[in-house]
Amino acid sequence: MGDIVGEAGFNAVLLSLENIKKTSQADLIVVNAENAASGFGLLPEQAQQLFHHGVNVITSGNHIWQREEIYPMLDQHDRLLRPDNYPQGAPGHGWVILQHHNEKIAVMNLQGRIRMANMVDCPFKAAKNILKKVRSQSALIFLDMHAEDTLEKQALAHFLDGKITAMVGTHTHVQTMDEGILPHGTAYIGDLGLCGSISGVIGSTAEGALSRYTTQLPCRSVPSKEDIVIQGVCITADITSGKSVSIERIHHPFLLS
Repeated sequence: MGDIVGEAGFNAVLLSLENIKKTSQADLIVVNAENAASGFGLLPEQAQQLFHHGVNVITSGNHIWQREEIYPMLDQHDRLLRPDNYPQGAPGHGWVILQHHNEKIAVMNLQGRIRMANMVDCPFKAAKNILKKVRSQSALIFLDMHAEDTLEKQALAHFLDGKITAMVGTHTHVQTMDEGILPHGTAYIGDLGLCGSISGVIGSTAEGALSRYTTQLPCRSVPSKEDIVIQGVCITADITSGKSVSIERIHHPFLLS
């Protein structure tokens, strides 16, 4: 599921999870939640609620550092991830292998370098290093690539084609229509989209973005509560080969009462 943006998106995810699991027959749910806390960061209590409601792994990105309250949990909770290619010494970790329905499943989290403010290590090398550790333990390997640039995402997907089950993009909050299975069996989509509002600018009200771009002055984005949607993908994979069988986009409107 795509980036959760703000409390409206967060509440929509909590209220939708049971129905999503039922209708999609999902065995594993991975959610990017780095923008759940008022649009910037994630609070420990929000992470606990997501796990309680059935999320198996939480991924994140550059905004995970906005709330220092989450730092201890990044170190302590194995299923809460931050991009693995941050420099050594940063809180947390970027991959996990979990035992789920009698299968071992690996989930990885990386961040891109093009047009991203943080100076992170090479995601190509980081992915290669993680695979050395996880491929002998699990055929099912999923990657959340948190990145701005389409070129970087597509290049990494082809670099990993046949080596992982699926790579999904996050960060831009705009769902792309390029989902498919690459030649060697890896499912790919450029961006999952978001769980939040699609009526403003990438989940926030339009006024903040307009002020920022017309005045060039700093203006904090405010998550919108209108036109809430749940976006993401449903991936079906073969547990023996680790290759993907299908990838289907999810776009569900949600009305908060």
